[in-house]
Amino acid sequence: MYKDNQLLSHIFYQPIQIVKLKEILSGTQTQFTHPSIVIIYEGYIECTLQGREIQLSSNSVMLFNDTDDFQLLKACESRGIVIQYRVYGRKTDPLLQDAILIEHCPYRLMNLAKEVEKEGNDEGNNPFRLQKLFGEMLEVLYSHLHDNKQQQEGQWIDKVLQYINQNFREDLTRGQMAEKAQVSPEHFSRTFHKHTGYTYSEYLTLLRIRESQKKLLFAMPKLDELAQDVGYNEGTYLSRKFKELVGVSPTVYYQKSKRVIVLNTNHTACVLALGITPVLGVYSPFLENIKPVPSSQKLKGYEYDIASNYQELIAACPDVIINYSGEEGKQSLVSLAPVFELPCRQLSWREQFGLIANLVDRREVYNNWLQQYDDRVVQCNKVLDRQLGARGTAIVWEIGSHAAYCLNSSHGRGSHILYEDLGFSRPDEIVTQNIEQTGYLTVDIEEIVHFPADYIFVTALPTKDFGKECLLTVLHSEKWQSLAAVQKKQVYFINEYELFYGYDPLSTAAQLQKLMEVLTS
Repeated sequence: MYKDNQLLSHIFYQPIQIVKLKEILSGTQTQFTHPSIVIIYEGYIECTLQGREIQLSSNSVMLFNDTDDFQLLKACESRGIVIQYRVYGRKTDPLLQDAILIEHCPYRLMNLAKEVEKEGNDEGNNPFRLQKLFGEMLEVLYSHLHDNKQQQEGQWIDKVLQYINQNFREDLTRGQMAEKAQVSPEHFSRTFHKHTGYTYSEYLTLLRIRESQKKLLFAMPKLDELAQDVGYNEGTYLSRKFKELVGVSPTVYYQKSKRVIVLNTNHTACVLALGITPVLGVYSPFLENIKPVPSSQKLKGYEYDIASNYQELIAACPDVIINYSGEEGKQSLVSLAPVFELPCRQLSWREQFGLIANLVDRREVYNNWLQQYDDRVVQCNKVLDRQLGARGTAIVWEIGSHAAYCLNSSHGRGSHILYEDLGFSRPDEIVTQNIEQTGYLTVDIEEIVHFPADYIFVTALPTKDFGKECLLTVLHSEKWQSLAAVQKKQVYFINEYELFYGYDPLSTAAQLQKLMEVLTS
């Protein structure tokens, strides 16, 4: 039962008359002097209400409070009833006011209506049972209306929020947004506040100040220019609003050392590589071994869950939040700090690393780190040139309990090192699978024999019996044994999922070392 249904405990609804539709059409005098519910089981009817002609088909319900202008005009092979009822109580229920037409009603609502009709026509009826059935019917009806209202509100509020988030720099008024949502300004304000926790003007200010903070992470423009960039006319007004929300002036915010929260393991690794420990970050077991930090600085789990960690985020008082782009949880994050978003799978680890270095003002550290890594790659290639000569093709597999996953550079897992740094190429069999666009290929474990390569790397093995049995069958098959990589002993079962999970500078450096160990051993 919805919490809003608690309203029913303050209002009493009593059925006072139940009339069949055919009785109304046959000329039986029926005066509608109280709120009424028209319920159509089968067929359809035509009627007028408030000067409008309305057609109701089977499994439909119509509610009306205006009793002066209802007239049943026509019924075509229809069955149904009209229930008049009294309302006792001071409060009114907005969901049961005015004329409402509901089509495709729940099956349970129709059944309860038929039970109400049957009980109401029984001369020896139990009035308490009739009241109980009527109450149950109203509860189902109320819940259905509530669901529809929430769904409709959710649809327009999501569209409006998306529009505001994209166009907050423009002069957007509440009236314009209400018109866009096709609701009254008053209803818009109530619903907007319920969904966001902010008034419309407060939310617009929030977005503009957060955008100001993002720009101040990289440079200190003139205040008037910054104001115009985010939707204000002049810098003095921006500065006042900025200090009200952030607690310091734009200049102080630009100069201060930023408190950083990171919501995924890859970006936590980027920040650590730059010599910064975030006030809160997401750590994989691999990262925890590299950089032990107190539990108070760790967010739970690999991937960030807003609901379970929200209080920790509030307490951390962040100046900036780093995460992959996405809408989930974004609304609540913006209320805490500007969110620096990076598109997932669209940027290489080097590009993400560089953008984060700019954000935290560690460009020189980034350049030095990358130079050391590239120097290491050069040395590795010299070693491989001596030992392997021309590289040939390579394929990387993760083998799970029910499937095998072939990874491409955009998903890391060591493939980015093999293809981009060490000179290996992709086998034709995976190139034709469009893996460069999708980033990965999923196949049954038995099918890995159909993807030959000069070098085969398995970075993860199945942990459950079904997957283990499938893999053992493959490894003992004649097709597997005939692969050139198997015959040349160039198949490497590394099985270090935690190490190869990361797509970041620290994981990449460790993966390079592991790949060189197996290639040169």
